[in-house]
Amino acid sequence: MESTVGRGASDGPAKLKVCIVGASGKLGQYMVQHALDRGYEVTGVCREASLDKLKAFEGRITVVPGATNDHEVIRRAVEDCDGVLTVLVPIGTDNYASGTAQAVLDHARPGARLVFSCGWHITRDGHDRYPFKIKALVLAGRLAKLAGRIDLDDQVEACRRIFASDTRWTVVRGSALEEGNSQGLPVWSRHVGDAILKSNLTRRVDFALFMVEALTNDTLVHEVPAIVGRQTRSALAHGAVT
Repeated sequence: MESTVGRGASDGPAKLKVCIVGASGKLGQYMVQHALDRGYEVTGVCREASLDKLKAFEGRITVVPGATNDHEVIRRAVEDCDGVLTVLVPIGTDNYASGTAQAVLDHARPGARLVFSCGWHITRDGHDRYPFKIKALVLAGRLAKLAGRIDLDDQVEACRRIFASDTRWTVVRGSALEEGNSQGLPVWSRHVGDAILKSNLTRRVDFALFMVEALTNDTLVHEVPAIVGRQTRSALAHGAVT
């Protein structure tokens, strides 16, 4: 369905203005392409060192260079946007993910759709049931924090702030990712451990597709969907349509 927050001519569908925070990463580039395919006006945010990664979109998007946790950068990028897609990256030791989330929460216009990406390790209600492999990966991630490389706890803090906000948010939790051609829109469930998610695999291009689709799906407002590829064995076994 078309979003009610878009703008456009009265005799045609609304054209959304969308900001993609973290546009130069693999997931971000896929989101840029999906958004352009829908005719959206796109602004991307990425660090200056990564600008070359967006050359394929030159002339088709507006790019605001800078750190994604820089409030002034985000303020300029999200101004007047109908939706903001944000990749929450748990890098470094300077609260990068929570700083990014807070900047988006503070500066997105009232009523904008805010869609954030993270991993399955995030939980909202504590009812997720994690297999040993995911628990081991989270433990390894927390050990890596000691070396200053990643900070999963900061991603948890970022999501805590999102959940507590009064914005129109969605947090999309991705399974293990692989490259490859699109298999269509992933399926989702509210809790990790649900049988439909057992395959724990999604094409990265389809993770991006789900993020962009969420912009105009009001049933996902204040949801924390855990996704899996719609053609995986577990999805097919539990009624996903090919």
